[in-house]
Amino acid sequence: MTFNKETYLNNLKLYFESYAPISEKSWNLIESLTHFQTIKKGEILLENGEICKNLYFIAKGILRTFITDEQGNFYNKNLFLENKLACSKVSSILQTPSNFTIEALEDCILINLNYQKYIQLISENDDLKTFYIAYLEQNWIIEKEQREVALVMQNATERYVNLLEKHPTIADRVPLLHIASHLGITPTQLSRIRKSLEKDL
Repeated sequence: MTFNKETYLNNLKLYFESYAPISEKSWNLIESLTHFQTIKKGEILLENGEICKNLYFIAKGILRTFITDEQGNFYNKNLFLENKLACSKVSSILQTPSNFTIEALEDCILINLNYQKYIQLISENDDLKTFYIAYLEQNWIIEKEQREVALVMQNATERYVNLLEKHPTIADRVPLLHIASHLGITPTQLSRIRKSLEKDL
């Protein structure tokens, strides 16, 4: 798979700077940690029970994180599209086995950062600390709470519409059973919702 590394690295830089300004020195330090990885649709990036050692920036493609119960049923914890960071956060922080699996739903181009080295850079550079605080607040407090509230306060149709507003192409790229699992509903329920919305158009 051929691709323009500079374009994707610039997207990573823009992602960092969307949270807080970072100096050229700090960016060069971050860039020195990066390495590219390509994986095919259906490949497993991180197995349940494996320690997550990298942070993954999705330059192209879609990843899903999912939990499988003892009966073999899966629950999609998250769907990650382009220009997002993905990892098993608790596993990375504690260096303990991950509770979930990360799988590619499309052919993906990833920019990997070694988590321990990344955290060391954050601890040593004030502008990266500012970025990291803003990143954690947005992704692990604000968005997490909004999703938890939506699961309780919004019906399935509202949750699906909100997902489409954030990611307009997701229904064309992700199998409906994975979207349904992400929304906490069955594929049959999602099919009914989609038909109902089509009638309203």
